[in-house]
Amino acid sequence: MKKISVIVNVVLLVAVAALYVVVLSNGRTHSEEEKKPGMRETSDHGIVYINTDSLIINYEFARKLSEDLLRREESSRTDFNSRARVFQEDMMEFQRKLQNNGFLSLERAQSEERRLRQKEVELQELNTRLSNELMRQQDMMNQQLRDTITNFLSEFSEKRSYRMVISNTMGDNILYAEPVYDITKDVVEILNKRYRAAGN
Repeated sequence: MKKISVIVNVVLLVAVAALYVVVLSNGRTHSEEEKKPGMRETSDHGIVYINTDSLIINYEFARKLSEDLLRREESSRTDFNSRARVFQEDMMEFQRKLQNNGFLSLERAQSEERRLRQKEVELQELNTRLSNELMRQQDMMNQQLRDTITNFLSEFSEKRSYRMVISNTMGDNILYAEPVYDITKDVVEILNKRYRAAGN
């Protein structure tokens, strides 16, 4: 029984090793002639990485989306601050009138206080609505950007026989890699060419 177990383990080990070789080689060998001009050398396993921060900073489409979002945020902030300023002035006027007995009756003072409380609630709701809208727009922007980059990388990787593209943000994910495996520059160049060619 022990002998059979050892034989099974050996067979499994050989099978796993064979599978490993087949998966990594994918049945293809790349001669020097097959390599495209300007194509970088990659590891035997086709693993490369992209510096995501650098990609986002240098990709023109990402910059445009970011600037659009910034403009919307500034517009929202200006609108909210303008309304908040009017509310503060109304509150100060109410306090001044209250202190100087400027209301003709208690009912008038209470009515004005209710109006101001309602205005305060509306202002808080507006702030929440504007914040949620900006978050929704940012999520949409991030999704659009992610889709654009991942779709491109799928096609790009197939052409260059990359099996894995790793994201390296602020050096967090990769502790060490030779610069030859960094394809950020190539990706940014091609993405920007496509973006300009689309009439942007």
